[in-house]
Amino acid sequence: MNRGRFAAALRSWRPALRIARREALRSRRRTLLVLAMIALPVLGLSFTAASYDMSDLTRAERLDRRLGGADAELRWTDLSPVTQDAWGESAWSVGDDPVPRTRPVTADELRALLPAGSRVTRVRWWLSFETRIGRKVRSMDARAVDLTDPLARPLARVREGRPPTRPDEIAVNAAALRRLDTRVGAPVRTTDGTTYRVVGVVEFPDNLREMVTLADLAPDSPPAESSWLVDLPGSVDPALVDRLNAQGVQVTTRTRLPGRQELARGPSIPDVEQTGSVALVGGLGLLEVVLLVGPAFAVGVRRRRRDLALVAVAGGDAAHLRRIVLADGVVLGAGGAALGLLLGVGTAIAARPLVEQYLLQERMAAYRVFPTALAAIAAVAVLAGVLAALAPAWAASRQDVVAGLAGRREPPRPGRRWLLIGLLLTAAGTALAAYAASRTSPTGVLAGVALGELGLVFCTPMLVGLLARAGRLLPLTPRLALRDASRNRSSAAPAISAVMAAVAGSVALGVYLASDDARSQALWQPGLPPGNMILMPAGGPVTGSPPAAGAVAERVRTVLPGATVSTVAGAVCARPAGPDDYCMAVAVRPPTERCPYGPYEEGPASTRHDPRCVQPFREPDDVSLPTLVDDGGALAALTGAPADELAAARRALAAGGVVVTDPRHLVDGQVRLEVNRTSDSRTTVRHLPGYVLRGGLPVDRLVLSPAAATTLGLAAEPLGYLVDTTGPPTERQRERLTEELAAVVELSAQMATAQPPSNQRPLLLLLAAASGVITLGAAAVATGLAAAEGRRDLSTLAAVGADPRVRRVLSLWQAGVIAGIGSALGIVAGLGSAAVILAALNQRYAQSWPVQPPYPLTVPGQTMTVLVVVPVVAMLGAALLTRSRLPVERRLD
Repeated sequence: MNRGRFAAALRSWRPALRIARREALRSRRRTLLVLAMIALPVLGLSFTAASYDMSDLTRAERLDRRLGGADAELRWTDLSPVTQDAWGESAWSVGDDPVPRTRPVTADELRALLPAGSRVTRVRWWLSFETRIGRKVRSMDARAVDLTDPLARPLARVREGRPPTRPDEIAVNAAALRRLDTRVGAPVRTTDGTTYRVVGVVEFPDNLREMVTLADLAPDSPPAESSWLVDLPGSVDPALVDRLNAQGVQVTTRTRLPGRQELARGPSIPDVEQTGSVALVGGLGLLEVVLLVGPAFAVGVRRRRRDLALVAVAGGDAAHLRRIVLADGVVLGAGGAALGLLLGVGTAIAARPLVEQYLLQERMAAYRVFPTALAAIAAVAVLAGVLAALAPAWAASRQDVVAGLAGRREPPRPGRRWLLIGLLLTAAGTALAAYAASRTSPTGVLAGVALGELGLVFCTPMLVGLLARAGRLLPLTPRLALRDASRNRSSAAPAISAVMAAVAGSVALGVYLASDDARSQALWQPGLPPGNMILMPAGGPVTGSPPAAGAVAERVRTVLPGATVSTVAGAVCARPAGPDDYCMAVAVRPPTERCPYGPYEEGPASTRHDPRCVQPFREPDDVSLPTLVDDGGALAALTGAPADELAAARRALAAGGVVVTDPRHLVDGQVRLEVNRTSDSRTTVRHLPGYVLRGGLPVDRLVLSPAAATTLGLAAEPLGYLVDTTGPPTERQRERLTEELAAVVELSAQMATAQPPSNQRPLLLLLAAASGVITLGAAAVATGLAAAEGRRDLSTLAAVGADPRVRRVLSLWQAGVIAGIGSALGIVAGLGSAAVILAALNQRYAQSWPVQPPYPLTVPGQTMTVLVVVPVVAMLGAALLTRSRLPVERRLD
């Protein structure tokens, strides 16, 4: 019996699909609209899937790029035996104490380990090529390889000219050619004075960034930077690999070595948190598509009321009517999927060079389209069509047959149960988002937001009806627009919900990003007075005799008039025991005044209120300096303290004392200093006279006088130069300053800023633009469908003598109802969600130690401005694009 029913249901789908195909051909404008809305996300997803599959290299493709024309690649970095995986991509030492190789590998030394007749060539993959472009130093990636050797020739492609063969020749790729603004045959000079001649344009497929190719004739480099391509007289023998591993040589081969462990390329188990977040974001996107497409199906059902009523009169039951409408979703979903897949895959293939050059910066592999992902995308597109037709199908199965045959509209039935379900889902989603935020679970937060938005979707139809009742006091055209939205809730409510969901997500994320940015600004602590700079050598500490501060000051004042320059030095060991011997001097409080708990260490709740545990200073976020040795000349640029305090501090330093900024370090005029030395783990304690700088920058500083440094066994090591500016330099001034100083010494400028660098503005504008586009699209679709559905009402208005401009004003208010109500609901929902999430986060931070400042509720002005202006733009666009002439039709009913 069950088999018979199942077979009958399957047979009934065939005429339903034929009816849906016929209806799609009859209503071509509505069909194109639905196809476009389904095909657009399919296009984006299929483009991403095909591009990802082409960019995901197989093991054979990766080995071809690594081995070129060789049988294997050897890397000899250890003298102790190593064990490698089955493909030679990873290796580890056999013993507990590996012995690294310090002497460069020679070709003869390597051939001695290989069978007779083997050929080798060296490749150095990661080198640096520094040159000066204008007055700026640019560093580019470089490789040293003999591309005339048959083993290495397949590694790169010669686009123009020839590969370098002499020590004074280089080849560059297209990006480096543009950066250097040079041509084949022109000279290029490095920062160390060496001149090279560009002899060709050479491209490595795994790196399209700026790349320079050198001939493998340069001086030897450390073993870790070199590998050797090997051509063997036979195949790669596992016994040979064992012998090479015993000598510390790692062997990468094209074939899998038997009996060895094979390491997985990625995690075998997907990350649950990340997978859940991706699924929820995809679910929200699917809901958005369903809500945007739903009005078209609803209008289609209303225009086919008579046809569906005839099916019911001919013996069709509710299941047949539902099946006919659902077939529309299947046909249009499949059509949108097919169109989106064709356009997406075609775009991925056509845009492949652009993706390689500007996104991946490497060449893709073979042409592939990821069929499994495309099948899943197509299935989701069909599912979106079916879900969009689900509510209209349910409504069609419950329509009055007599009313449908007569062409009368049925008044919408109140759905209080859907309102109750919506309120419950909204409350549950809010609670889940708050709980997940307190546990720092992004997946839970997304799940709560999605659940809350779904609840608001269920509440929207009832809200539209309530607003229509309240519209009695409005003028004619807005009252008509609200009445039409209430009468056609099956098409208006999904459009309003789509706008609401997009705006709510944009507002919630925008408020969180803006609040996080405001919190970051409140936490920001500059390491120098804002606007001041420190000039430090690009290659590390100053060696030899650094230029005098006066010579540097002359160059600085050409760019920054009125600036003062002083040298700054750090405290290091006076007689270090070795290159790894470091000395660290710190000022400490008396034992009785120290906090009994360390940072992030669990302690009683009273710890947060213990004055000993209060941190009056924060660590600098931009410029971090160690303990300094100074005679007082750098104090002004370092702290920005008042002049009278600076004078007193200089007198203390001249007397052989120290200067601190934390008053708790000074006890009876003395500062307790501890010097920790790494060579012998010894701590030296001294008490020296000190002075407290109470004004100026709130940063914990310790400045030693030269005499105090000598007492502690320390010496002064030049770090660079402090620049006390009259105002914050611009980016252009800093670039000019670096160019000016290049004639004296290579220095990099680091400036202290009053606020942290923020990159949230582009993201906030992108979120607002995305929600704005969805708002305009939903308003345009819903307004167009409402105009098509309300043609009889417009004829009635024309018959009773309405002004032709009424049609424009009515379209304006119809768009305003969709965009305005949806945006208002979305803003309220987004602000509420963000407030709940931030409150939960603040509650969690309130119990932490050290005490963390809370998130402020910050509303991004640019996002809110866009979201408020977009409904107005939608209304004006609807009014301008609507013909003012009212249709006049004969009606016999």
